[in-house]
This record gives sequence, C-alpha cells and structure tokens, in this order.
Amino acid sequence: MPKSYRIAAIPGDGIGIEVVAAGVEVLTALAERAGFGIAFDHFDWGSDYYKRHGVMMPADGLARIKDHDAIFFGAVGAPDVPDHLTLWGLRLAICQPFDQYANVRPTRVLPGITSPLRGVAGPELDWVIVRENSEGEYAGVGGRVHRGLPEEVATDVSMMTRAGVARIMRFAFRLAQSRPRKFLTVVTKSNAQRHAMVMWDEIAAEVAAEFPDVAWDKMLVDAMTVRMTLKPESLDTIVATNLHADILSDLAAALAGSIGIAPTANINPEGHYPSMFEPIHGSAFDITGKGIANPVGTFWSATMMLDHLGETEAAARLMRAIERVTADPALHTPDLGGTARTRDVTEAVIQAVRGDNA
Repeated sequence: MPKSYRIAAIPGDGIGIEVVAAGVEVLTALAERAGFGIAFDHFDWGSDYYKRHGVMMPADGLARIKDHDAIFFGAVGAPDVPDHLTLWGLRLAICQPFDQYANVRPTRVLPGITSPLRGVAGPELDWVIVRENSEGEYAGVGGRVHRGLPEEVATDVSMMTRAGVARIMRFAFRLAQSRPRKFLTVVTKSNAQRHAMVMWDEIAAEVAAEFPDVAWDKMLVDAMTVRMTLKPESLDTIVATNLHADILSDLAAALAGSIGIAPTANINPEGHYPSMFEPIHGSAFDITGKGIANPVGTFWSATMMLDHLGETEAAARLMRAIERVTADPALHTPDLGGTARTRDVTEAVIQAVRGDNA
C-alpha cells in the first residue's frame, strides 16, 4: 500500500500565500506521478490573523500541527505589524517548542541562473549552511527597563549551551560526512566574543575528533564573507550560530543568483516533532499580489521536505523539474531578470514533473 503524508500548510503573510499555493499544486501533481498520497491541512495564521485575534496563531496551534508529518511554511511579516511580534509570534513560536534546532540551507547556482560573482559558472559554488536554530543570539533572553527615559537599558543575551552547541556540531559534521568533499568550515567570532564563542570553538574541536574522515577549518565571521565572495570553491559545508548563519545564508543566496530561489529546512533530527520547510525570501510585500513572486525557493524547500520524509526518488524528480525550468530564460521571474509570472513557473514545473521518466 502506498505511503500517505499529512502536511500542515501555513502560508503566513505576503507572497508566502502565493508561493505555498504554488507548492501545494506542485506537490499534489508530484504525488500523483510518484504514487504516494499527500494531504494538506491549511492554517490561516499570520499577520491578518493577528489583526483579528491579537495573536499570530491560536493558543492550541502547536497541538493542532504536532502530529503532522511535516510543516510547509510560507513567510511571516507585514509592514503594519512590528517584526518582532510576527517573528516571535509564529515562526519562532513553532521552531523553538518543536526543537527544530538544525536549520539547513543549501546553496548552489542552478542551471540558467547567473551568479553575480565573476568566474563562477556553477560548480564553484555548491554549499550547505547549517544554522544553529534554537539558542545563541535568538534565545530571547533579555529585556528593557526605564522605557523612554534617558537611562533606558535594553539587553539581548546570546545564550549558548554545551548541549546545544555539541548537537549542532555533530549534525554539521554528519552532513559534511555525507557529502562528496567531506569538508566542514566552522564559523566563529571568538576573538571578540571570548566566552560563548570560545566554548563553540572548543566543542567543535572535540566533536571533530569523532569524525576523522571529515576535514575541517575555522573562520571568523567577517573573514568568512570575504572567502564566500572571493574563494567560493574553497567551501562546502558550513556551520554557524543562529545570527551569523542567518546573515551568511542570505549572502549565499544572493551570490547564487537570487534570494527568491533559496530553500530552508528547520529540522528536528530526532523526529520527536514535525520539521518545517520554507523559502527564505520573506513576505516581500512590495510584490505581493502582483503574481510575479519566484516560487522556486518553495519548490526547492519541497524537495528537502520529500527527502526528509524518505521520498528520495520523488525529491530527485522534483529537483530535475526545477532545474529544467530554471534553465529556460523565458521562465525567469523578475528577480532573475525575466518577465515570467508565478503561474508560468508553476505550470512549467508541473509539466516537467509529469513528463519526467528518468
């Protein structure tokens, strides 16, 4: 009997609504082609929900999605709602309680897309960035006192634990071990952050001893931006803190041609909770409703979701379809310098999925 999967679809805000709808279409067509079942439960949580109810999602929201096989997420953020309310009220409110501590962001130059880097034709830039996703700079520890007064004080405390650092390091080393080059770069800032980041470095060295077949090196985060732009071929798998990887992965997406194509997986590796898959481009209200959002990042995120669910052949089929479509300049959306619309790209990917016999 074919397998069947139940997915929680949370489109969220802005173009998230458009690209998740496109992703659901593509995944439905792919499931028919590949012979497995897939069903989507749709949740209208986000900024519009906040305006109606005063919260980004209901109090029982986590209970309503905890038994799904995966979460398919769009974007969060609206120009008329403070960003810290939207992020902490929805995306982080799912990631942290569900212990999705490994944020995985692959980056490579897809066929037909031009990197802004001179001399990069494609294979020179093929990375996976592993972002610690549960603590560090986004731990949420801190506060404000004496608001509005001249002596007002605000603190954000970066919290790193031995357990949290060790598990993300092991995850990153295992991922590097699974890739052909077996090479990991550990990003740090221990020259200036002399406590938590020194511990980060020490734990990296301890965990490295468990993986003698994985070569690794270490880079200060500022120097890492230089290496990414000037020597992209020298990198493969990368691990960094919550904040550092958040920034570096956006740079990586731009270097690969567009943030609109970049995918993300928020993984709970132990499988105690569902993992969440999303494009990294955000809600992009400047193009919301225009029908020109690039859905490729969502489709690529869907391939990561399929891999996570064990549907590796279907994931490969979808990735081949994505690459066939990006290879055609007529199917490039405006972020890639083209004139194609979301609908054009979606229909082309569905057609490629149905016609794939590899």
